Amino acid sequence: MNYDSRPIGVFDSGIGGLTIAHGMVEQMPRESIIYFGDTQHLPYGDKSAGTVKRYSLEISRFLISKNCKAIVIACNTASALAFDVVKNQFPDIKVYNVIDPVVEVVANLGLTDVGVIGTRSTIGSGIYSKKIKNAANNVNVHALATPLLVPMVEEGYHNQNISKEIIASYLSLPELGAIDELILGCTHFPLIKDEINEYYKGSVVLIDSPTIVSKKIFEGLKVNQMLSDNASPNHSFFVSDLTSSFAKSASRFFSDSISLKECRLWEKGNETCF
Repeated sequence: MNYDSRPIGVFDSGIGGLTIAHGMVEQMPRESIIYFGDTQHLPYGDKSAGTVKRYSLEISRFLISKNCKAIVIACNTASALAFDVVKNQFPDIKVYNVIDPVVEVVANLGLTDVGVIGTRSTIGSGIYSKKIKNAANNVNVHALATPLLVPMVEEGYHNQNISKEIIASYLSLPELGAIDELILGCTHFPLIKDEINEYYKGSVVLIDSPTIVSKKIFEGLKVNQMLSDNASPNHSFFVSDLTSSFAKSASRFFSDSISLKECRLWEKGNETCF
């Protein structure tokens, strides 16, 4: 078998994609990761489709300049709005999103009533409803935008009374009243999975993306003989605006000794990293 020791590029608007990156490292411990968190422009969920596409293309160019062998769009909003654009712009690079693997799993579970929560852009795109219906037309999809959850997670307000109240205010809405399973349609949401489970008290099965997406990427790299055999992988982390909350979250998932750099891709039209 051939191997490819080049890193995998992963990006999100903030810390949410770290859940995907961490899942990838657990699934593929020999892979090196280059992560880009666009903290300067978060959240993507309230941006226009054109803006999200522009940010996604620029970040993808940056990751490709770092010799990445594949790009993982670890953001549901960017996956919904920019996946096809990135894939078409860079046809020689393997590009993965966080929506299709989840839809594939849901379609094979034989479910009847599935809920989806996510940003305004993700839910507004209707992408989960469309893709699930195309894959299994007997599934009823109940979608709800939950715009306060991403900034709540980014600011560290989870596992607190205020976060529990915000979560309950969304999950108690009638749009989600008939569901048996809930798709956590944002990579930030695994960070509040325990609180969501606590609200439902086990009555609703949660479907989140890190394990599902990581397995799909592993399978894709294996088929294409692109897995790494590096015994000492190296992970690098870049952000467009260095914040203490990102550094803290990255350390939580990886280690206190992570390499974290600020990189302003949009400054004067040129990459400026320091």
